[in-house]
Amino acid sequence: MDRDLVPDVKIGRRSLLRAGLALPAALLVARAAARLEPVLADEKAAAEIALPPLPYPVDALEPYIDAKTMEIHHGKHHAAYVKNLNGVLAAHKDLAGRSLEDLLRNDAAVVPADVRQSVINNGGGHANHSLFWKVLGPASKEKAAAEPEGPLAEALKSTFGGLDKLKEKMHEAGMKRFGSGWSWLVRSRDGKLDVHSSANQDSPLMHGATPLLGIDVWEHAYYLKYQNRRDEYLKAIWNVVSWREVSARFGPG
Repeated sequence: MDRDLVPDVKIGRRSLLRAGLALPAALLVARAAARLEPVLADEKAAAEIALPPLPYPVDALEPYIDAKTMEIHHGKHHAAYVKNLNGVLAAHKDLAGRSLEDLLRNDAAVVPADVRQSVINNGGGHANHSLFWKVLGPASKEKAAAEPEGPLAEALKSTFGGLDKLKEKMHEAGMKRFGSGWSWLVRSRDGKLDVHSSANQDSPLMHGATPLLGIDVWEHAYYLKYQNRRDEYLKAIWNVVSWREVSARFGPG
């Protein structure tokens, strides 16, 4: 029966109408096409990592982060990390089933040496940026005035002396990072809050820490608006930090 379905695709529409078979033929063709589609298509799509959409329009963080920077940063830089990471995973099928967190936390144990740095660069770039978009938000008057509350506020006060002290420490970490990298607020292995910086796209996950807030200090994150004024960028970005998201990542304490 199936052999007779493929030739039916070549039958002209007029011929089908004359025979009064338009609807049945259409159904048969659809079924035949479904049988002929590669079964692996869905499996390939499911295995690939996708670039997450921005949770807000590209101009939502104006005037602190300009729309053009967001467009390039997300659509070009982050997209390149995703593409390159998918390339590595496609060539190493044994890695495709592992979570990104697993790959970064246990890179020396589970990632082959010949692609380890590529996984760190591109997997870290994907993980870091996926968090970055979430911990930022539109600078409405309400959000601009908001501060951490509840368990996170208490932890910041007991650990650093409050929000202002946290800002100072993250600012210092970002300014002292030579070249490209990140300034981080993390929860360390022992559950305590800590601030540090990392080079390039290294992720806190690599050291057993859980990232809560990351500030990208690669030049591509700020150069169009601030040029070489990293100090100004590091001060401005606090206007668009989503404390709701950071608090959610911190949890109940």
